[in-house]
Amino acid sequence: MLLNCDLGESYGSWTMGQDTKAMANIDQANIACGFHAGDPLVMQNTLSLAKQHRVMIGAHPAYPDLVGFGRRSMNCSSAEIIAFMHYQIAAMDGMATCQGLQLAYVKPHGALYNDMMTKLEVRQAIMQALSQYNQSYGSSLKLMLQATTLAATHEHEAHALSLELYFEAFADRRYEDDGRLMARSKSGAVLGHDAMMAQVSQLLGTGIITSVGGASLDLKVDSLCVHGDNDAGIAAIADIRQLIQQNNTAG
Repeated sequence: MLLNCDLGESYGSWTMGQDTKAMANIDQANIACGFHAGDPLVMQNTLSLAKQHRVMIGAHPAYPDLVGFGRRSMNCSSAEIIAFMHYQIAAMDGMATCQGLQLAYVKPHGALYNDMMTKLEVRQAIMQALSQYNQSYGSSLKLMLQATTLAATHEHEAHALSLELYFEAFADRRYEDDGRLMARSKSGAVLGHDAMMAQVSQLLGTGIITSVGGASLDLKVDSLCVHGDNDAGIAAIADIRQLIQQNNTAG
């Protein structure tokens, strides 16, 4: 199982996250493209850091919402979504190419990610944007989205557009019985260190996550999302990396 982390989210003189520490322990870096965070220099430096640690790079596009950090849903048309997806992916792809790197996948950020998972028209626009980009540039960028009980449906939608998917789970979030993430506004939605390690261990060993109501969610997971914006998060990333290595050795 791979580890992915949202990085490159500083902007100008404002610093967000502990990218240097996180990058040393992950496999995939989801790098902000300037619409919710990040700027050209931050993007360039984050790509350089990923190159140093030989980490796979992905574009992390968002709604055009710097003020709200991309966490506010916007009523955009399909044409608008396709256009701003192309804009952000092309920017990241071009900057990666300048450093001899190859963009591998796309993971939407924040409200755009949430809308992708709950609104068919948004998901279709995102998939169409990525499919068009791949066809135009001869690329094979994958789309990263949440592993849910609807994975087969999402695969069918993607395959119709010749797209491949990465399914991700979240190490530090509690799950509802239907496989959705529990809203952060609810008590217990964000797991502490011990509960996080228990959830990761269960997922690695059985492929199952136990929901808040005790349901066993059998999820197809390719990558595990971790967050490195504080010291506790960085420590958790290192511990999760160790769990994965132990699981691989045992397997």
